[in-house]
Parts: sequence; structure tokens; C-alpha cells
Amino acid sequence: MEQTTCLIAGGGPAGIMLGLMLARGGVEVTVLEKHADFLRDFRGDTVHPTTLDLLDELGLAEEFEKLPATHLDSVNLPIRGRNMQVATLKNLPGKYKYIAMVPQWDLLNLLAKAASEEPTFTLRMRTAATGLVQENGRVVGVTYRSDAGMGEIRADLVVACDGRDSTLRAVSGLQTIEWPVPIDAWWFRLPRHESDPAGGVGVLGDKRFVVMLDRGTYWQIATLIAKGTDAQARQGQVVDILKPIAELVPWLSDRVDALDNWDDIKLLHVRLDRLKKWHIPGFLCIGDAAHAMSPVGGVGINLAIQDAVATARILHKPLLEKSVTDADLAKVQRRRIVPTAVTQGMQRTLHERGLRPALEGKLNIAGRDELPLALRVVRKIPVLRSLPPFLVARGVLPEHAPKFARR
Repeated sequence: MEQTTCLIAGGGPAGIMLGLMLARGGVEVTVLEKHADFLRDFRGDTVHPTTLDLLDELGLAEEFEKLPATHLDSVNLPIRGRNMQVATLKNLPGKYKYIAMVPQWDLLNLLAKAASEEPTFTLRMRTAATGLVQENGRVVGVTYRSDAGMGEIRADLVVACDGRDSTLRAVSGLQTIEWPVPIDAWWFRLPRHESDPAGGVGVLGDKRFVVMLDRGTYWQIATLIAKGTDAQARQGQVVDILKPIAELVPWLSDRVDALDNWDDIKLLHVRLDRLKKWHIPGFLCIGDAAHAMSPVGGVGINLAIQDAVATARILHKPLLEKSVTDADLAKVQRRRIVPTAVTQGMQRTLHERGLRPALEGKLNIAGRDELPLALRVVRKIPVLRSLPPFLVARGVLPEHAPKFARR
């Protein structure tokens, strides 16, 4: 029978980061990842300052700097053909005053390579956790499916890091709180020209909300749509979604035919939920498996990584001593519930006060001669331009790498 100390389901940012830190602390760790590689398009590519600080602490900053990246340090809104800055990250405290835009597969490959140098770390690709093994009211392992067939791995602790559609969460019996969300999102790419603005560009027009992220040679674009309207929209021509955007952002008018067909448009079903309780004996959920986030602010990947850091710090000693209790798992939830709840509260407010009115045509900034009063005040008072980016970029209760994981 296969055996490990900590079994992590899911090789995303939370899973690989948790595995890396625990392995550096001498804990035997096995990570199961169902795909053959980390290459998935339109995943969370935002690496926030708190994560950049963490990479510094882990001794990985130099290698990270070699990855292809762009830096996002401001947010602009186009008003009557002019780009007006409404937020800046340049006043953030600390070394990093920007959000790094890095393909997630590059970040995961970097973390996995560092973890593979630890003798107690094992990463098994093309291996999907399919269920929980329980004995006497405690989770003692998982069942899995791989190319070689079905199998079972026993573990002192199982941690679900397998995302918002977590298989293990679904079979655990843990209950979820879910809030209504007015949006879904389309993700696609458009070519970027050197004459285009740099940084992040927001477009808030008539029944249209678009976020454009500068990726150097292309724009990674999220277009928010009213929830449940994707299927109907796909009955029309794909060019129909670009023409209204080009009307609001004239410098995109030469790219309205850049998309070939609807296959170029990826749909993200937006959810906002949270487990009431993140754990049962022998089993813990973190990251999106514990709390699915809206794409607003691009904070999901960074909250997941922060969860992993707290989990490693709190459970390192109990795992080494093979004495993990349900009380230990509860400490992780208590530590991470505040930043999770605060972030989701902000997202819910933005959904109802900003995104819903925008998609209903009640908030057309791009069509106005000037910014609304609230945004004019924000532009004139530097501290107000820095406060929202601070909450997004640095968040609440940032975590730092425990001493045993630092290099």
C-alpha cells in the first residue's frame, strides 16, 4: 500500500507552494496533478506583491526574474479618447510596487523545480484524486486514477487544492455558502501595438465592462457579461463583441477582426462561495477548494498561495510528529477566514454597486465628457488612488515564509 505523510490533491499554485514549503521542512509530501503539464490558458497570471515578497523569502526571486513578465503599476480608464489614471500601485509600501503578469505555467514550473530538489517531495502528473478513504470517522488517504489504472494512497493528512470544482470537497460532505453573482466572463487575446497604452486599461461603457491586461505582445482581455447570456451571444458573429469595445477604445478599431471564431473566446463561470467549515478529521480544503473567488481584482491565486503559507507554518510540526488533530486544522481556517471574508465582501459590493449597474446600462463612464465626481476626487487625492490598489495588491493579513522554508 502506498503511503505518505501529506497528500496534496491539485498541482496549482496552492498545492505546489504548500508541497514546496513542507518538503523544505522535512515533511514527506506527495502532490497529485491530473494533467500532464501545467499548460492551461487564461488562468490567474497575476503575481501580487505579497507573492513576490514570498518568492524573495524562499530564495526564488532571481529565478522568477528570468521568467517572461510585464509589470502592472497603474489602472486607466478611457474617457472621450483620453486615458485617465484612476489608480496607481507606485505608492505601495515595500520593495514591489507592481503586479507581475507571468504565465501561471511558468510560475508553477519554477515552484515544482525547486520542490523537486527536496528528497521528501514527490509530484505525480496525470494522476487525479478521485475520492477519500475514511476509517473510524477520519480521512486516511485518497483513491486515484492514473494511466496505470486505479490506486490508493494512505496519508496522515489530505489537503484539497483541486480548485473551485474540487472533487474531494464534493465527496467530503462539507457545506458551502454561495452568494448570487451577476456576471460571467469571456477571456480572449488581442494583438498589442507599441503605440498602445501600457499597464491595465478598464473600459466601462454602455452595458459593457472590459479589463485589458498588458502582456507585452498582446492584450489579455476579460469582458464581463450578464450571467447566463453566453449561449445566446454565441448565436451571433464573434466580431459583434469587438465592435462595441472599439467604439469605446478607438485605438482598437484596427483589430475588430482579430478573432477567428467563438473558439477563441473562453467562458469563465463566475462563482463566489465559501465552505462553512474547511476541514474534517484528516482532511483540509484551502485555496479555491475552500473559497471560490470572483475574478475581480485577480486575487484568487494570491489568496490561495497565502492559504498555503499559513497551512505550512501551522501544520509543519504536527505533520513531522504525525500528530495532526482537527484542532490543528481549525487553526488554519481561523487564520485565513478574515482575509477571505474581507476580500469576498469587497467583491460582493463591487458586483452589486459597480458591475451589475454597468451591465444594465446604468453606469456608462466611457460615454461621458468627464469622470464621475467620486473618481475625480480619487484622481486628485493621491492616497485615495493608492488605497484600492493596496487592498488588492497587499491584502489583509499577508503571510510570510516560515524559517524552515527559507533559503
